[in-house]
Amino acid sequence: MLQSSIKAPVTRVITPLCRGLLKAGITPNQMSAFGGIASSVVAIALFGSGHFFAAAIVTTLFVLFDLLDGTMARLSNSTSRWGALLDSTLDRVADASILGAIAYWLSRHNDRLVPVILIVLISGSLISYIKARAEALDIECNGGIAERTERLIVVLICAGLHGLGVSYALSIGFWFLLAISLTTVGQRLIIVYRGSK
Repeated sequence: MLQSSIKAPVTRVITPLCRGLLKAGITPNQMSAFGGIASSVVAIALFGSGHFFAAAIVTTLFVLFDLLDGTMARLSNSTSRWGALLDSTLDRVADASILGAIAYWLSRHNDRLVPVILIVLISGSLISYIKARAEALDIECNGGIAERTERLIVVLICAGLHGLGVSYALSIGFWFLLAISLTTVGQRLIIVYRGSK
């Protein structure tokens, strides 16, 4: 939902930067790899060691590279199925690294939020899987209240607030995330069910 509403203005802002990166010889796939790997490494290192505010800020910066590769691919007319697969795969790796590192840190402190985070991780994977499987069946499956962008925003904001010492920020954020993730799974299943008729 959010992605579709902000995509056009964001694209206008980043297009000059993307042109500059292409002129410097950087390819869209290189940008995908850098953003995905860097955000995963940073998330594991910082979230996993309990530096939540720093992790939220730095991870957000690297996640923003995900905005660049698609625009670079369109500008260079180099969109490919391999590039799309690489980008999607690295997105899943980054998401799992962020949530896994948070769950790891909390598990060391016997926090009861860990099962909630694991369910959020599983439901996020299901959201992506349902769309991919639907597209393999030639069924369009866009929509749901919480696509990847919305879910990342919730995770990074609540983690950053937790790092600043805001009480219950993680609990409120992840319970909310659990609700919207499960709702999105249901919505996408309904979309595919209707599309299969």
